[in-house]
Amino acid sequence: MIENSFYYIKQKDIKIEDVKNILDFNLRLKLSNESEERINSSRKFLEDKIKDDTNLYYGINTGFGSLCNYPISNGDLKKLQLNLVRSHACGSGDEIDPLLVKIMLLLKIKSLSLGFSGIKRETIERLIFFFNEDILPVIYESGSLGASGDLAPLAHLSLPLIGEGYVNYNGERQKTKDLLKQFDLSPIELGAKEGLALLNGTQFMSSHAVWAAITMNRVFDWVNYVSALSLDAFNCGLSPFDKNVHELRPYVGQKRIAKTISEILHNSDLHSVENKDVQDPYSFRCIPQVHGASLDSFEDFVSKTIIEINSVTDNPIIIKDQNKIISAGNFHGQPLALSMDFMSIATAELGSISERRIYKLISGTRGLPEFLIKDPGLNSGFMIPQYTAASLVSKNKVLCHPASIDSIDSSNGQEDHVSMGSIAGVKLMSIIKNIERILSIELLVAAQAFDFRKSRTSSPFIDLLLKDFRKVVSFLENDQVMHELMERSLCFLQNHELKKS
Repeated sequence: MIENSFYYIKQKDIKIEDVKNILDFNLRLKLSNESEERINSSRKFLEDKIKDDTNLYYGINTGFGSLCNYPISNGDLKKLQLNLVRSHACGSGDEIDPLLVKIMLLLKIKSLSLGFSGIKRETIERLIFFFNEDILPVIYESGSLGASGDLAPLAHLSLPLIGEGYVNYNGERQKTKDLLKQFDLSPIELGAKEGLALLNGTQFMSSHAVWAAITMNRVFDWVNYVSALSLDAFNCGLSPFDKNVHELRPYVGQKRIAKTISEILHNSDLHSVENKDVQDPYSFRCIPQVHGASLDSFEDFVSKTIIEINSVTDNPIIIKDQNKIISAGNFHGQPLALSMDFMSIATAELGSISERRIYKLISGTRGLPEFLIKDPGLNSGFMIPQYTAASLVSKNKVLCHPASIDSIDSSNGQEDHVSMGSIAGVKLMSIIKNIERILSIELLVAAQAFDFRKSRTSSPFIDLLLKDFRKVVSFLENDQVMHELMERSLCFLQNHELKKS
């Protein structure tokens, strides 16, 4: 809920659009009264339980992983949690994007605020402080197996709470202890279960899924517009987009894509072009079926992501109303791992069919010059951008190997099946970035092709798109460094606001 530049963390679900708004408008987080009460109540229940109860509770008064049967004395419970955060900060590789870190913070705060984790409100408030002040812990890409939660990445997320590790602040990497001094803050003293509540969870995986959901919403808009421009430039028939066709095979995505393409091309004189081929290549004719299947997969992916980011995914879980502390497996990333692997395939297919349209547009058919250049032979024109698109498509095919089919035994066999969801998330992010590049090449090529149809006009939507595009990328008269044109096209695709109505 948004009020006066604050987003209140409540007990109701947070949506993908909420996350986007929080990031876009730099909203500050604040706990609702109800969330504060649930957090405090859960913490009091846990403290009373371990004070008066001699039972062993995993990770609260026992060791971790395969050391779960080692009891820990009450006097060592704080040290146990401190040791956990330090020992599990084993990230490796590249630093992840600070935007992903900010999403991780938001999702961790949301999960802990539901009141089933037994964490102190002061600890959550420090996480909120980090989020609001853009103090972003340094987190590394590799280290999580996606099962005991994202242990290593979340350990790095938690290190600054105890005054250790590094953060990015105001564009600079700093030691946490130095930054805390700037704000006159002391490290948090973790109590029983707090380190475990912080480290168990799927927020590394989930942050990648949320980023993918936000980005793919925009990518699908571009998929529709760019493919519509290609249809127009290639003088394609529009009968494959007739709604009667899709009522006979009523997949939701297929129907939506056909309808959207028809709307984008409404009033284009493509409808009146004579002497068209009887049928177009599949990469044009089957746009509703191929793009639509990916859109259906995306909708399923988003629904699973929403479930995940509104769930309790640490362990053990505190069920105060039933006087229970339950050790279970909500930290296992299998639902997200499978979903992100499938989304990787669905996304890669958008790039695969896009590259085929690029290939057709430069092929020297349907009245277009070879490689879309006025003097082919002397000029190579758009010959090699197609190579680049093909290279990116091939790379995506390799990245589509599912991470979720792998599992490596860990923690002396206690954690004997893992999801590798973190790897699925990293791969999905790479595939989406490649798709943006492929689509930007198709946009570049389709715009060039349409400029050879000087006697024709397109729809108002496409005309406006081309007018704006030509402000940053000119028609290619003679060969030049194509990388620069491709980068301008990519920048245009990533930043231009499409007119949708």
